[in-house]
Amino acid sequence: MFNIYSVNYSSLGNDKSEDLFMLRKNTFKDRLQWAVSCSDGKELDQFDNDNADYIFGVKDGMIICGTRMIDMKYSNMLTNTFSSFFKKVVIPEGNFIESTRFFVDKERTRLLLGRRFPVTRVLFLSLINYARQHHYDGILAVASHPMMHIIRTSGWNVSVLETGISEKNEPVYLLLGHVDPESQEALKTRIFSNETVPDVNALSAWPLSSGAMM
Repeated sequence: MFNIYSVNYSSLGNDKSEDLFMLRKNTFKDRLQWAVSCSDGKELDQFDNDNADYIFGVKDGMIICGTRMIDMKYSNMLTNTFSSFFKKVVIPEGNFIESTRFFVDKERTRLLLGRRFPVTRVLFLSLINYARQHHYDGILAVASHPMMHIIRTSGWNVSVLETGISEKNEPVYLLLGHVDPESQEALKTRIFSNETVPDVNALSAWPLSSGAMM
């Protein structure tokens, strides 16, 4: 069965952390060729610490997709690594969380869930659910142009706060992802247009706590 979980860094087991950081290396270093630090076949950085929660999808014990969530009151990529991408970074007032290292492993998704399973939209919805559960006002993220298109067509209501240029000299966008009920319902509607999705109860419950994974 496919499920999406939320786990703090301190609670990541060795097997899940190995798999997660290996998939991140495959995505961000090997496929996207980002300037990320890797060792022993894994990608992780100084922001992978006890302040980070991870939302990831699991099927048959294998991670399919994931992202890292960090409360903006802690050290984060937006005010550190990503700040050089933009002329200025103005964080709106409020209680916000940052989403980084968003990935979907296409090979595992195709193998375990099939080509039609809307895993990216399901992960977007789980991010919104997580933010609402923890009383955040919104989700901040930096997106590439291709990811921006995916977000726009998903039904998620997002605002572009700034545009910039990445280290690869490609356009990037500082986004505020809204966590309003309308975004939840728009994502659910598009998810349910695919016949391979789970029931509405699962969509509303995700992400499950780490205890449900044990």
